[in-house]
Amino acid sequence: MFLSVFDVFKIGIGPSSSHTMGPMTAAGHFLDLLRQHPSSHEAAAVGATLYGSLAFTGKGHATDRAVALGLLGWTPAELDPDEAERQLDALGTTHLLRLDGLPPLAFDPTTDIVFDYGPPLSGHANGLVFCARGATGAELLSETYYSIGGGFVVTAQEREAPPAAAAASSWPYPFATAATMLRMARESGLSIAQMKRANEVHRQSPDEVDRGLARLWSVMNGCIERGLGQEGELPGGLRVRRRAATIHRQLEAERLANRSQPHASTDWLSVYAMAVNEENAAGGRVVTSPTNGAAGVVPAVLRYYLDHCIGAEPEKVADFLLTAAAIGGLIKHNASISGAEAGCQGEVGSAAAMAAAGLCAVLGGSPEQVENAAEIALEHHLGMTCDPAAGLVQVPCIERNGIGAIKAVAAASLALRGDGSHFMPLDNCIEAMRQTGEAMNERFKETSLGGLAVNLPEC
Repeated sequence: MFLSVFDVFKIGIGPSSSHTMGPMTAAGHFLDLLRQHPSSHEAAAVGATLYGSLAFTGKGHATDRAVALGLLGWTPAELDPDEAERQLDALGTTHLLRLDGLPPLAFDPTTDIVFDYGPPLSGHANGLVFCARGATGAELLSETYYSIGGGFVVTAQEREAPPAAAAASSWPYPFATAATMLRMARESGLSIAQMKRANEVHRQSPDEVDRGLARLWSVMNGCIERGLGQEGELPGGLRVRRRAATIHRQLEAERLANRSQPHASTDWLSVYAMAVNEENAAGGRVVTSPTNGAAGVVPAVLRYYLDHCIGAEPEKVADFLLTAAAIGGLIKHNASISGAEAGCQGEVGSAAAMAAAGLCAVLGGSPEQVENAAEIALEHHLGMTCDPAAGLVQVPCIERNGIGAIKAVAAASLALRGDGSHFMPLDNCIEAMRQTGEAMNERFKETSLGGLAVNLPEC
């Protein structure tokens, strides 16, 4: 099993990796498939149908907008917000897509994107179907995609019969479980970050890895900085106000006046995380960590390490991200990072486990302590539902990232106080999360049909 750090952490846009980035990516894949079709020159119109969670919370997550942007040729990582908005406005008037390698295609986002509120597709809660038709209306090409969390997209065929992975022997350290990871660390004498780096440089140069990691942190930190400076209401109709900027000013004033309470450290963690998730809710540029809904936890803990931990070393940013990615890969491989599949335990729970592992590693933790930190953080998110109000990644998602960051730091600290030995292995905790998500009622898995989403103030 190998999942690159650049698969776990992907640069994209808000508000959702599964409901925004995934559908946008799927739209691009469909266009590529259509270009390869022998009768592509006969295509005259395209459309999309959203199912399951994509239908129920698609409006709040701007899924229809994401589909339109994908069909206009945009990708999450390369989106130019101003130019994309201009093209969307033009599409609303012309109802026509003009794309390289294809004839003009009729497409009206208001009618050609259908929200199907019936049963979800069988492969995943986040399903969507794209269809291309000829001039007579006859179907020319259709493909089903599933947005499985973290911006990852698979076709129905890939979901049912995943393509064979590269042979385990092709990677220096092919750990698919935490137990194997720890065994390989003991046998090699390497840290988790060193093993993860060895896997990364197996398929790209060390310089490419270093540049990629530096860019990830630059975007993460830039997102924090932008979020700390923005005020006003978030879009979507809930009239939720940004709070990070105000809280940040308060914390700075208290620090300058030497009036900080001992628990102010948790406020710093929260404000960093909230800054990211307010940016995400506004559709800004974020890094999936491992999802958009949980994008604030890892950056908040890493920023906390750099700005607040004694002896912090900027050179260790890469080790933090590599360690966190190793844990995220294990969770995705053996359970899920999708809120629509596992609830928020799969999103913020996974992010907290990743952040706890990263912090433990850069504070000098052994591989056993790192594994323990990840387990503690994940264990105390088990059962957490995904029930966003109005389908927006705002309530309770923004605060939930702050609390997840606090739990991550607490987990790392507890693990560092021990020798790495503990009762519940991380592998077992991941399996417990998988089972819990499988048993969780669909109303609590990103459909906004239960929990906080239906218990709103009547005013």
